[in-house]
Amino acid sequence: MNVPDNLRYSTDHEWIRSDGDRVRVGITDYAQDALGDVVFVELPAEGATVAAGGTLGEVESTKSVSEIYAPVGGEVVAVNRALSDAPEQVNQDPYGEGWICEILPSDPSAVDGLLDAEAYRQLTAG
Repeated sequence: MNVPDNLRYSTDHEWIRSDGDRVRVGITDYAQDALGDVVFVELPAEGATVAAGGTLGEVESTKSVSEIYAPVGGEVVAVNRALSDAPEQVNQDPYGEGWICEILPSDPSAVDGLLDAEAYRQLTAG
């Protein structure tokens, strides 16, 4: 299982990468593997305000449908529209082309409250 050291993680299996004043959000390699083949991604609306832990959208796979949760609260400032035509990117490249959205956090320090890579590895190991 791939757990990049430069990301932060939620206990709901989302990752975030800080990029200036915004964060990019996606689901982890662990989550995409558990889901199986992703066939549809429901993206949040640009401009929407989300609360930390609130629903961002859904990922539908051949096995199930799972909600995507916001690791931090704030405004959705970009979405990965390419997933509409190629939802399999979530499986093929969860930390790259399979990203879900970008959020402008209302509290940038909230990122510090998320799991680092080692803590996320421990979460998924047990």
